[in-house]
Amino acid sequence: MLTRTRKAAKPKDRAPPPETCASLLLAWYDSHRRALPWRALPGQIPDPYAVWLSEIMLQQTTVTAVKPYYEAFLNRWPDVGALAAAPVEEVMKAWAGLGYYSRARNLHACAKAVAGEHGGIFPGDEEALRKLPGIGPYTAAAIAAIAFGRRAVVVDGNVERVVARLWRIETPMPAAKTEMRARAAEITPQLRAGDFAQAMMDLGATLCSPKNPACSLCPLNAHCAAFKVGDAATFPRRAAKTQRPQRLGAVFYLRRADGHVLLRTRPPRGLLGGMTEFPGTLWSADFDQAQALNHAPVKAAWKKQMRQVEHVFTHFALKLDVYVAQVKASANAPEGARFVPENKLDDEALPSLMRKVIAVIAEA
Repeated sequence: MLTRTRKAAKPKDRAPPPETCASLLLAWYDSHRRALPWRALPGQIPDPYAVWLSEIMLQQTTVTAVKPYYEAFLNRWPDVGALAAAPVEEVMKAWAGLGYYSRARNLHACAKAVAGEHGGIFPGDEEALRKLPGIGPYTAAAIAAIAFGRRAVVVDGNVERVVARLWRIETPMPAAKTEMRARAAEITPQLRAGDFAQAMMDLGATLCSPKNPACSLCPLNAHCAAFKVGDAATFPRRAAKTQRPQRLGAVFYLRRADGHVLLRTRPPRGLLGGMTEFPGTLWSADFDQAQALNHAPVKAAWKKQMRQVEHVFTHFALKLDVYVAQVKASANAPEGARFVPENKLDDEALPSLMRKVIAVIAEA
């Protein structure tokens, strides 16, 4: 006798029950929430300024890296009015080393907009928040949910990982983002939306980690399709990475005999906009390193350092030859540049790339 075999449903088709997921996750969060300097304690009313500041800093940056910058900003500029009144140059200096410097420019512009157009009070709905400089869909949703308790679908990298595993989403990133947001919306509750958003982030950052997820401890494992199959660590799926293009260039470290160093400020827009740098060449794939000294800021006895500076940006990798020279104390800075005391370089808005240049110089 023939036996008909019923076709099993694909794990990703078994949707977690929304109310169950929310209640399980919130119960877990109440016992295991992370203590973060920008996070309101249970029973406290969240400070929209603190939420906004932390969310901008946390974009593409780890919690560990952000903590000292967040605390320094909050101590120096305790509210949005104080930040708005600060010179943008000081904000850029305070941000130096945190990366993605357009965030700092937008941070200052947003503070000025909130102070000038909203009476120093952040709007509470997503649509109004998205009209502010530097606030995109994710940040607007995070502020609306966490600071104001609005139901908003908050999806960062941690949340994407949790959702991809819950539904075992096979579509590779970044094409899967639309589906992930729709799935996240299915389980986002009406009440405690801010706590739910932070719970999803905490779950992704602790138990549902990129490698070796602690599935046995997860409050949602009974509803997780990837856990049932046993391949949670393989999600989210990733499209094959393309190799970053390589660019080359040169940078010039000019000392004056009185202990000053030549610097200039990059244009306000574009990569590293508004940051301070040592003069250098353009960065290009076809840069002719033999012609580097033709681009030096002044004529001098330039000496090439043994080690290059290597740095990786989002869309390309960079290698810079480093040249050092000294000129007399009376030398004037060329147009668009300035001399500053070498022992005051820590006070300048130097990005990580330029601090690598300093490290190469120190080794010589």
